[in-house]
Amino acid sequence: MSASGQEQPIASTPWKPEMLPDAPEELLCSRLDRLGEGLGKVVYASQHWVVKRERSASAIIALILIWKVLRKVAHVLPRRLGDRMLRRPSKMIRLARVLIQPFVLAVPKSIWLMTHAGELWRVHRTRDRRGARLARTRLAGTSLVPERVEFPPTRVRVNGWPGWLVVSEATERAEQTLNQRIAALAGRGRWDQVEEWLERLLDLRQAGWRRGLFSMDPHLKNFGVIGDRVVLLDTGGLTRKWSEIEQRLSFQQAAEEPHAQLGLQRVLASRPDIAERFNARWKDVVNQSVVLRNWPER
Repeated sequence: MSASGQEQPIASTPWKPEMLPDAPEELLCSRLDRLGEGLGKVVYASQHWVVKRERSASAIIALILIWKVLRKVAHVLPRRLGDRMLRRPSKMIRLARVLIQPFVLAVPKSIWLMTHAGELWRVHRTRDRRGARLARTRLAGTSLVPERVEFPPTRVRVNGWPGWLVVSEATERAEQTLNQRIAALAGRGRWDQVEEWLERLLDLRQAGWRRGLFSMDPHLKNFGVIGDRVVLLDTGGLTRKWSEIEQRLSFQQAAEEPHAQLGLQRVLASRPDIAERFNARWKDVVNQSVVLRNWPER
């Protein structure tokens, strides 16, 4: 959709981001804060812009090994420490990654590729690259994703390791993740607004289907809030393959509590009525017949 709320047609040629003669000034005037991290990247931000550092293959494999171990031992760690580490990356996980990565580097990559961790790395890399390509060709320039600008390679300072990065593009910074916005509203008892933002998420998903894209991972942490709109932050789950879409829709329809799959179980624990309404609304919208009705090529 455009800034006016009207959905834009799919462009016949790929949209190109604005090319600036220089990087935005606020990227250069101070060190950028570490905003967050995922399996494949670390994100740094100024007040209005975000830049990313891509992780190396060895760093990703090290993190995969850590997650695999944590999932096996989380239930025996004291005071739900394992569960907290799994829900949100911590300094302990970063330290563990630093300690394990030299071991990963010491083992030939060809051997890692034959392991389950190597298989997970290949799947992640393939999906991440595919999602980025689909977002560039079908979402860029719309209000469904943050604005992106390009500029000549520029050195910027960041807090923490490695202290600096060379970047050539920046993305509009979201005010919050959708997960954070809904948790904040719920904490203030603004339940009508919670339901309003959840409905906006469903509107965004349908707008994506009309552009021939389906997100395989609809967790609220993968979406952001800019003004009064929901935007897709993590494009790694985007696909156009109907075999994947049908499998995912079948799984989601079978889930009794879709709100739990989206990370809303704790937030809506005190309002089972809202959870019930949302689950019913989700199943009414996120199903094969509705996706097909919105899909442009079908």
